[in-house]
Amino acid sequence: MDASYRFGIEEEYFLGDATTRGTPRRTVKNFHAAAHGRLPAAERELLQSQIEVASPPSTDFAEARGVLAGLRADLAAIGREHGVLVLASGTHPLARWSRQAHTEAERYEGLMRDLRMLGRRNVVCGMHVHVEVPRPEARVDLMNRLLPFTPTLLALSTSSPFWQGRATGLSGYRLSAFGEMPRTGLPDLFADEADYARYVATMTRTGAIKDASFLWWTLRPSLKYPTLELRVADACTRLGDTIAIAALYRCLVRLVDRRPELNRGLTGGDRAIAAENLWRAQRDGVRAKMIDPTSGEAVSFGAHLEELLALVADDAAALGCHAEVDAARAIATSGTSADEQAKLFAEARQSGLEEREALRPVVDWLAETTASGHG
Repeated sequence: MDASYRFGIEEEYFLGDATTRGTPRRTVKNFHAAAHGRLPAAERELLQSQIEVASPPSTDFAEARGVLAGLRADLAAIGREHGVLVLASGTHPLARWSRQAHTEAERYEGLMRDLRMLGRRNVVCGMHVHVEVPRPEARVDLMNRLLPFTPTLLALSTSSPFWQGRATGLSGYRLSAFGEMPRTGLPDLFADEADYARYVATMTRTGAIKDASFLWWTLRPSLKYPTLELRVADACTRLGDTIAIAALYRCLVRLVDRRPELNRGLTGGDRAIAAENLWRAQRDGVRAKMIDPTSGEAVSFGAHLEELLALVADDAAALGCHAEVDAARAIATSGTSADEQAKLFAEARQSGLEEREALRPVVDWLAETTASGHG
């Protein structure tokens, strides 16, 4: 395997009712049948009100963007035929967890038996990025050393300020909802590949998990591919945000792979600081003040991001994705999807609309922006 650090992007989307703007009240089986028949890259998710797409392995972000833009547009077109909206967002602003139905498939039936109410409450959508590494056996070491960078990637992706038809006050509520599930959050610091393998073997042998794909951490070695999978990000409404975050993550993987001393020997204290930064990213997105573990001081997100971009400059140049990585600055300056959603909601409330009605223009913006593939 060469050191091209091929990547693939998975995006999860919500389905909305074109009339009510909530999750569809009637069956969406016809929508899913049409999507599966016309778009092989589209797959069912845990809940019937969700769908997932994926880009093929690539080294070209323009190519990946084109694929995902096409999938978004095609799904939106199929949705129009069935009275369904397609929304790229970490949470659905108007969805009620008690009204969700799970997908009838063996894996999801098993998950519902195991997770019970938590499975029905898992009304969240994320964006996952796979990056192929030259030595798959090094993925546990890379996972450990990438851990402090994950809060930055969450902050840039935040798109989940609403839950159950209510404003949460957070930019990224998705991780809080997802955190009800077992084996979520930041991964633990494993001593080495053998330590991780012992953990997976024990969990499998005792029936805690069927296999390593049931480890739902913010970052994990993929079971299916020779990749390290980023799972911390909310589903990004603007496709440009998806591409910027994927490019930055790809560069970070290359950075820690080529610099084995970087973040070597992290401790429980280091992980705790990363967890605090993750909370700050959830709460405030790109307005957060992030803790610098070296200086022990809190710095603005903009200053924090500039330091990170300087760190990966050589990697962005080597991988030919400087423009995509640089786009992270625009997110930090103009705000994330969560910021735009909160702005639209505030404007609707100021016009006199009640809380639930004020979320309708938010859903409309999500649908229009998702379908356009712009931003």
